[in-house]
Amino acid sequence: MKNKKWIFDQFGFEHLKLQEDDVREPKDDEVLLEMRAMSLNYRDILMIKGNYNPKLKMPLVPCSDGVGIVIKKGKNVDHLNEGDRVIPIFAQGWYDGSPYRTMLRKTLGGPLDGTLQKYMIVPAMDVVNVPEYLTDEECATLPCAGLTAWSALVELGRVKPGEKLLTLGTGGVSIFALQFAKMMGAEVILTSSSEEKLEYAKKLGADHTINYKTNPDWEKEVLKITKMQGVDHIIEVGGVGTLERSIKSVKPGGSIYLIGVLAGKQAPLDLTPVLMQNIKIQGVVVGHKRALEEMIRAMNYFKLKPVIDKTFEFEKATEAFRYMASGSHFGKVCIKI
Repeated sequence: MKNKKWIFDQFGFEHLKLQEDDVREPKDDEVLLEMRAMSLNYRDILMIKGNYNPKLKMPLVPCSDGVGIVIKKGKNVDHLNEGDRVIPIFAQGWYDGSPYRTMLRKTLGGPLDGTLQKYMIVPAMDVVNVPEYLTDEECATLPCAGLTAWSALVELGRVKPGEKLLTLGTGGVSIFALQFAKMMGAEVILTSSSEEKLEYAKKLGADHTINYKTNPDWEKEVLKITKMQGVDHIIEVGGVGTLERSIKSVKPGGSIYLIGVLAGKQAPLDLTPVLMQNIKIQGVVVGHKRALEEMIRAMNYFKLKPVIDKTFEFEKATEAFRYMASGSHFGKVCIKI
């Protein structure tokens, strides 16, 4: 059996190429997956461009999110059946509890080969079954983007009904955060530079929207909406480029979940308000298997559907990455085999 996979052996989208090799047999505790779909994350773009880890070992198969069908299993695997549709977890071996350094060196899409391939072998304990009501593309959005939002709001934030959430932008994590927050009865403020995207967000349940292009001092609008109190929680995907405004938007004792660095990694920052107002800044590194399983159970109960912006064919993966990098998407960008 031959496997087709996308790899890069130098940094840059122009170095992405399709490669073919033989598929090995799964070991006793492994499963062989026939991949059906993948979804893209900003981390994938940073990885390919060399901005995530300049010392990354190559060649590498990119992408951390994907879904596949079990087509063969090792002799010790008895909790899965051939034909099961499953998603591999992002951090191999992280089943519960706090992250640890060795686990962070076993993440899909760097440094381990990722999901952008037709066949994939993973440890049988490192996959999770997915519900029938979701399409392949929708399932492929869950292991990273979905779980990151869930980890921030549920595992770490313990969001309560009536609390206020500010989520920045309309990428995958931000839109999942909007959906999960509404599911938990929270009030949501969402930002974007696009009126069209803001209108779509309202249809998904956003209670308030702010155009940060026409309102560059958007933290003032957040305070106005919250009657000068600030929000309880913030999904912060901009990094230091937006963190100062987020600090001004959160209430004393509130939480900022640092998830992305879309607006920059380095800049002068006044930390005095963090100290004086007891503000919590929490990094979020996706999440563990137990949280992913609980998230899927909640989604299945509410029949929550992930938001897919656009789907590309497997052979047009480079176009998918370039589209994602343009920032014009709302929700997730997927690739289908």
